[in-house]
Amino acid sequence: MILLGVNIDHCATVRQARYRQAAATAGGAVEPDPVTLAVLAERAGADGITVHLREDRRHIQERDVWRLRESIATRLNLEMACTPAMTAFALKLKPDFVCLVPESREEVTTEGGLDVKGGRQRVADCVAAMNAAGIKASLFIDPDEAQIETSAAVKAPFVELHTGAYANAYFTPARAAEFKRLRVGAVRAHELGLTVNAGHGINYVNIAEVRTLPHLHELNIGHSIISRALFTGIDEAVREMKKRMNE
Repeated sequence: MILLGVNIDHCATVRQARYRQAAATAGGAVEPDPVTLAVLAERAGADGITVHLREDRRHIQERDVWRLRESIATRLNLEMACTPAMTAFALKLKPDFVCLVPESREEVTTEGGLDVKGGRQRVADCVAAMNAAGIKASLFIDPDEAQIETSAAVKAPFVELHTGAYANAYFTPARAAEFKRLRVGAVRAHELGLTVNAGHGINYVNIAEVRTLPHLHELNIGHSIISRALFTGIDEAVREMKKRMNE
């Protein structure tokens, strides 16, 4: 069975649109509460909760992350930039997983995978710190052989293949080539002993093909589930995605 990690960042995006200047992240008039959404997602079958604590704090706030650590019953996956400040925060928080991602203030959402090869020592130091603390580290990478091989070399136990290029090409002639890149990348990662996750741009349509990728352990999905939840509620949105993932 493929596991589902539900990314709740965009619940916080809605809150910040109205209550960015509020002193609290929940309670009183401040809504919606991403922690409440996380608990409801778990009850609907989510196998873990994913959040990205960005440098500019555009959606998830530190207090959200601490409350999640105290409240959820499954697994907390912290997406984070590979920086000394975020490494120190993760070692204090002790989430179950961290996923190292590239981060730019200019981007709307994470675009492209982490350059593990170009930043090998920096990534290796962060992975080593997580491994020593008993926190499982994943690297969010494009399905490129050099990035996959370097991920194994720095002793990351997991990689999360960036499915964004495939999702963007889904209704174009480039779709087949992008899916082949993912399939070849998943096989190579598995050969090197890496556990294979995937995420970005996965939705209720392309999941029918994404789920056929070999060696998939977990999918991290946020935007599509939050979007569906606006119409059906989070319970139905999570249940429907899990059903389509594991038909």
